[in-house]
Amino acid sequence: MCANVNIPARLRRASLRTQIAVVFGLLVIVLGLLLSTLLSDMLRQHLQKQAGVSLELAARNAAKMLANGLQDRSREVQVLSQSTPLWAHGLQSPMVHQAMARSQAIHPHSLWIGVADLDGVVRAATGDMLLGQSVKERPWFSQGLRGVHVGDVHPAKLLAKLLPPSASGEPQRFVDFSAPIVRDGQTVGVLAIHGSWDWTREVIESLLPPWAAERQLQLFIFDSQGQVIYAPQGQTEAYRASGQRLPGLPSGTSVGAVAWQDGQSYLTAQAHVSAQGPASSLGWYVVAREPLALAFAEARRAQGIAIGVGLAVALLGAAIAWLAARRISMDLYALAKAAHEISAGTAGASIVPSHSSREVQILSSALDHMTRRLLAHSHEMEETVRQRTQELQRANQALEMQARSDPLTGLLNRRGLEGQFDFAIALARRSGRPLSLLTVDVDHFKRVNDTHGHGAGDQVLQGLARTLQQRLRRSDVAARIGGEEFVALLPDTGLKEAQATADALRLAVAAQEYPQVGHITISLGVSALRGGDEDGASALLQRADAALYQAKGEGRNRVCVQA
Repeated sequence: MCANVNIPARLRRASLRTQIAVVFGLLVIVLGLLLSTLLSDMLRQHLQKQAGVSLELAARNAAKMLANGLQDRSREVQVLSQSTPLWAHGLQSPMVHQAMARSQAIHPHSLWIGVADLDGVVRAATGDMLLGQSVKERPWFSQGLRGVHVGDVHPAKLLAKLLPPSASGEPQRFVDFSAPIVRDGQTVGVLAIHGSWDWTREVIESLLPPWAAERQLQLFIFDSQGQVIYAPQGQTEAYRASGQRLPGLPSGTSVGAVAWQDGQSYLTAQAHVSAQGPASSLGWYVVAREPLALAFAEARRAQGIAIGVGLAVALLGAAIAWLAARRISMDLYALAKAAHEISAGTAGASIVPSHSSREVQILSSALDHMTRRLLAHSHEMEETVRQRTQELQRANQALEMQARSDPLTGLLNRRGLEGQFDFAIALARRSGRPLSLLTVDVDHFKRVNDTHGHGAGDQVLQGLARTLQQRLRRSDVAARIGGEEFVALLPDTGLKEAQATADALRLAVAAQEYPQVGHITISLGVSALRGGDEDGASALLQRADAALYQAKGEGRNRVCVQA
């Protein structure tokens, strides 16, 4: 009780400098704490929002990839089922078996491709699995008779004992794609593809950013009923057994903090797998989650830095206050008023420098610097989040390009060419338009590497790629399929036109001169798609290769044709 009475009395007997130092020092500390707390809280909220945006972007990218994959497979089964030449000789013809084998080779996750007649009896299948058995009761058969069908995820039944376990060790599960086989305007059967659910795992893993393991970022997939159909690390059945359902987010939001079945809270974002067509409308959701402690770690660090900076500046202001001695009361009032306006969020509020005394001017300037520094730090953190978001987007684009293009020349690689090849052949057959193929090989390329080194060889390959891009049409497709071997696919181009194009390319390459190598030449083989007896991309490429070998055998630097 006595201490509470004596302290104010001692303060009243102290000098003006001491009184100002005590009062002003306390004000500056409170102001610094108020400003740093306010700005750090704003910064924390902003960084937490950006963390949610990054998580939502990961979920949306995965949902988009899944939607595109479902659409591509449904389009593939539709194109095959409506290919008139393929079914001209019945459901069990060699051409049908070759087409199914080729499709399975292009898409290894197609664990079973089969053809059933109108009675539901399997007439042709990869590996002869289920051959002669009835699939009339399977949903994909009844739905496939009506039109293009994409079935939801389901466990293997008839094929359970015929296929090995999945790569994750879980029981095999499939997504079914089916469509009616139409010949002469009549439905004669159903074409079906059982796609392995392991395809989803590869898509998800390919989209995870490099820091996913460190931040424990995980992606899940839920079906339209809210059941888990994919969980990372082969834990799908474990999550289903625990009763985990689609996390409920606040109405109108796609990201938020949610408590999961394991009792932990996660920053959770979800994205709907939008249907690219009526057949692929499955109602799936991709859910991305990250533990709150890790998701908001950067925000807490930034908040701590902001508070630390505020405290340091506040202490600096308190020290400067010891220099204030005269005409300080009005300046103190002005500073207190400005601090109240800043804490209240008044637009345009700021610390205005005072000129009544040098000491007060220094103090007001320091407080203004503190405010600007905190705001500048907030802007810097916002820019960091923006740059990381852009890096994630660029990484996703780079993954897609890396999977389909040749890193040396920028042309398509063999994998990228295969999808273009099958589509071009199907389109040419349906429309009745011509289609030609060029195979290109650099003459004596090994001699270039042995004589001038692989760097010079790479320059030759890059130069040839540029020539192809410059000389071919925008509708043509150029690819490097290995070593010094290139391929050019020429839609709407007959054999004579393709031969003329090949000869023009040969002359253009021969006219170029490379700094180390000098002049080089190329040999080209030309082939064209035949009529109804054509057996697909393999034969077209074989004829072009045979023509190329003929050109090599006849002395190189020439064009040979095999119709």
